[in-house]
Amino acid sequence: MPTVSETTSDTEFPAKTPRKAMVLAAGRGKRMRPLSATTPKPLIEVRGRALVDHVLDRLVEAGVETAVVNVHYLADLVEVHVLKRTAPAIIISDERDRLLDTGGGVVKALPHFGDEPFYHLNSDSIWIEGIRPNLAMLAEHFDASRMDMLLLLAPTVSSVGYDGVGDFVMDKDGRLARRPERDVAPFVYAGAAIIHPRIFEGETVAPFSLNRFFDAGIDAGRLFGLRMDGIWLHVGTPQAIGEAEASIAASAA
Repeated sequence: MPTVSETTSDTEFPAKTPRKAMVLAAGRGKRMRPLSATTPKPLIEVRGRALVDHVLDRLVEAGVETAVVNVHYLADLVEVHVLKRTAPAIIISDERDRLLDTGGGVVKALPHFGDEPFYHLNSDSIWIEGIRPNLAMLAEHFDASRMDMLLLLAPTVSSVGYDGVGDFVMDKDGRLARRPERDVAPFVYAGAAIIHPRIFEGETVAPFSLNRFFDAGIDAGRLFGLRMDGIWLHVGTPQAIGEAEASIAASAA
């Protein structure tokens, strides 16, 4: 996956493009053991570059100026690494004392986002781009009047390194529903989204999963998905690193 120049211009991106992002980098990466015993998962390398740098590079390409990165496991290593970057500007959200999960971590970081929608990415969310950049497509399709969240989705059967049964089904308008029990769903969440901060109104800082808001969005008809253009690389185990690197090499051949 190519790296990018860590610079950006205010004039290159549409006005509705989020300029801020949350990058989740606090987890323990248990499935990545033994590598994660001494190296936090966000710093494990694919093709010579840390996973979190692949993610932050994508955000720079998309026009993001500021990224909030939460830290917990081996926090000092992650913090020192990301603060070396010149772009995007990095703000550390410190969860050393208590891991807040995918939802609570956002609530803690909310003061940095104001009232504007923001990108929300896992620190291992990497993919091979198709014709259109996926984060730009998310920004183009996000409609705050109809949506609380817009998730980037990958096809379950063709994602590299993924052997699960998928997460969502999607109707013709992009609205999402959960995978029916005992079925294989056509789409899996690729770990990237645009979220409107209003959904967290009244929430207090405590550990909880963002899945609670996925379910609330489904019930309200306000959780939407967008099929990604390209190939999602699910780097969840040491074996998956080699699979991801082989796919990237093949795409560049």
